[in-house]
Amino acid sequence: MREKLAINGGTPVRDTFLQYGRQYIDEEDISKVVEVLKGDYLTTGPYVKNFEESLAKKVGAKYAVAVTSGTAALHCAVLAAGISKGDEVLVTPMTFAASANCILYVGATPVFVDIEENTGNIDVSKIEEKITDKTKAIIAVSYRGNPVKIDEIMSVAKKHNLIVVEDAAHAIGAKYKDSYVGNNADMTIFSFHPVKHITTGEGGAITTNNFEFYRKLIEMRSHGITRNIELMENKDDPWYYEQVDLGYNYRMPDINAALGISQMKKLDVFIDKRKELSSLYSEILKDNKYVTLLEDTEGGFNSEHIYVIKLNLERLNCTRREIYSALIKENIGVNVHYIPVYFHPYYRKLGYKRGICPVCEEFYERIITLPLHVSMSKNDVISVIKALDKIFKYYSIEA
Repeated sequence: MREKLAINGGTPVRDTFLQYGRQYIDEEDISKVVEVLKGDYLTTGPYVKNFEESLAKKVGAKYAVAVTSGTAALHCAVLAAGISKGDEVLVTPMTFAASANCILYVGATPVFVDIEENTGNIDVSKIEEKITDKTKAIIAVSYRGNPVKIDEIMSVAKKHNLIVVEDAAHAIGAKYKDSYVGNNADMTIFSFHPVKHITTGEGGAITTNNFEFYRKLIEMRSHGITRNIELMENKDDPWYYEQVDLGYNYRMPDINAALGISQMKKLDVFIDKRKELSSLYSEILKDNKYVTLLEDTEGGFNSEHIYVIKLNLERLNCTRREIYSALIKENIGVNVHYIPVYFHPYYRKLGYKRGICPVCEEFYERIITLPLHVSMSKNDVISVIKALDKIFKYYSIEA
């Protein structure tokens, strides 16, 4: 007789709910924010500059521009790249919608490229077949914190004169061939949402080694306004500034930057903890017949933003939805990253249809995201495994 599950009235494996992701804030973080609240600047000021410098130094880039969110960072990047109506930009569908939405913001067209089934990252071998004379850029997402094959992508881009934006919202602290993510693409964007490695509450940033992109990014985040005398028509009045383009108000406040400065100091410790927890998951699950583990890019260092598994549903007498619901009933906060972007109703209204990226679609049907964050302990991981084992036993076709 099958063991009763929590969803059928049994006792959950956990007494308290384990979130799939959350921020880690300590007293040092709080005191840094209070320092700003007691100072002269609340909005963009010296703390933003300090945060940008610490980020650029960490990833080895010449420039960093802090903005209000990862989405704002993507928008600024495509603006700086000169993408506009009539252009096409290649992007993966296995990502949050913002990676493609930013293309629509400027009137361009997202063209979806399928993924590698073993990593979830964009399949470099399928990029060239999507390039047309309208293609202007590639947005490559380092999914889960696992870096894309940026050298291969840059090689294809150089051949076709394309700009590469790496969406590293998951991947601060990740490396590819001993080089930090943020130092290899034309521009790289980061997100500092609370579930990310470090947080600024809400926030994002773009890093680049190209001064012209940097100059444009600075303008785009602040209404298209410049105080650079070389770019202004009026070069005499000391108070003068000029709007030279149509920009936005994407300036990060000093309050957020202060939190970011404090969090940056702990980034390596945070990544070490995430590595420890994800390694424990992998060690226990590697021989589990109901699960397929994702792989990491050869030559890459995964900074472990989320821990995603693929369910071997052919061995289970249930759907992914039933597994998901059962885990929630066991007080395990799971999620799914991501719904393919073109599945969303808005994209369907634009004419995108299912079937254009078959590997991604099959990948999506099987994935589930397990809890992974710095506040977790090894015992928390064990409780997730116990819940999985309990549910797999219940739904096994061999039961």
